Amino acid sequence: MSEQEIKVNDTHDEGPGQPEEAQSADSAREDSQVKKLSGELADLQQTLLRRQADFDNYRKRIEKERAEDSRRSTARVVESLIPIVDGFEHALAAHKEDEYASYRRGFELIYKQLLDNLARLGVDRVEPLGRPFDPHMHQAMDRTETTEHEDGTILEVFQPAYLFHGRVLRPALVRVAVHPGGASNKAVN
Repeated sequence: MSEQEIKVNDTHDEGPGQPEEAQSADSAREDSQVKKLSGELADLQQTLLRRQADFDNYRKRIEKERAEDSRRSTARVVESLIPIVDGFEHALAAHKEDEYASYRRGFELIYKQLLDNLARLGVDRVEPLGRPFDPHMHQAMDRTETTEHEDGTILEVFQPAYLFHGRVLRPALVRVAVHPGGASNKAVN
């Protein structure tokens, strides 16, 4: 055999080996590409989960803010209705004569309806007579020195307190008992 034939034979010997190397290189590239795409997919899935969680939190926060806004709006309306309730009470207390009986009955029905609707909205009327004075719930308009009642007891209510879902809309205006020469008398002065 001549040298050229040997080179041709050598080339044929290398021929079948090259496609195997090319296949293994292609396989390695494909594997690395699959790993890369798998990593990107996992990152995108994590991003999607985070975005969904962020959106759920946003939705919950917006719902909570809307409920609070609604509650604040209702509280403002209720606060404007409290003087009307007081007006009904004064009107009912003023006219007890028989000639006003039919008007009085109509006023009592409207008054009861108004109080029922306020209660459905979450308004509570607080009558603190005989209870201990609480500066968060009561406003002392007067004090009376007495030993007949415990120090700090509410003796008279000028206006009742109103609460809206536990929040004070209007404190009660009250007269409070104080012991003569007691510690609370000195603290008040």
